[in-house]
Amino acid sequence: MWLLDANLDIRIAALLAEFGLMARTSESLGWKQLSSGELVAAAVANGFTCLLTRDQLFTESAARTLKQHPEFAIVVIRIPQGKWPAYGEAFRRAWAVSPILPTPGKAASWPPN
Repeated sequence: MWLLDANLDIRIAALLAEFGLMARTSESLGWKQLSSGELVAAAVANGFTCLLTRDQLFTESAARTLKQHPEFAIVVIRIPQGKWPAYGEAFRRAWAVSPILPTPGKAASWPPN
């Protein structure tokens, strides 16, 4: 299961469900105020395998936590935030070209350039 950081539109969870992926939002779990490392630790403890975020600096602050949880992956979404449904359509187009393939223990950017 994947976790969406509070900085992503919550409708991405439904979009991921269309692709066959189960996702929850950090906000729905009451984790909106957790620091990056705390969020990763809570996610791992609750069975999540991947975190999607827009925070470019998240990977730096969570690097230590990733070493402690090599089964977990972080993906930084680089699609410019916009109004829905345009943002959702941009996400779908990027997915059609290159679906998100998280690598355990690593942080990556998506979509790739």
